[in-house]
Amino acid sequence: MVLAMMVGAILGVERERLDRPAGVRTYMLVVEGACLFMICAILLSEQVVSEGGFSDPGRIASTVVQGIGFIAAGVILTTGKEVIGLTTAAGLWVATALGLLIGAGFYLIALVAATATLAALIVLGRFEIRFLRSKQDERGDPHR
Repeated sequence: MVLAMMVGAILGVERERLDRPAGVRTYMLVVEGACLFMICAILLSEQVVSEGGFSDPGRIASTVVQGIGFIAAGVILTTGKEVIGLTTAAGLWVATALGLLIGAGFYLIALVAATATLAALIVLGRFEIRFLRSKQDERGDPHR
């Protein structure tokens, strides 16, 4: 759970640095919550199986994914032709996946994915600002 919160904090710092709607606390809580739901699903599954029953921890994970979609949709704003918050929403979705991975014990995959996500947010964000937005400005594109 501590690893989940650390991963969430790292992603949140990057978003906070850009003054985005979801920052450090939001990302930490999303990853921690997903991790806790996954741990709960696995523990419940083990308990049910030990009692001779059948359990599918993926059902709880599936519900978590649906729930974060609802929350992430709340950070997407549309003003005229401008849409903002899509990257934040996608980041929350990925943060949820990271929490589920950590909760399931797949630490290495989660750390590699968190590193790739952070690289995408930082490196591609700079690329977008430098090359794509400057071309939009030249065309007079209002999407800034």
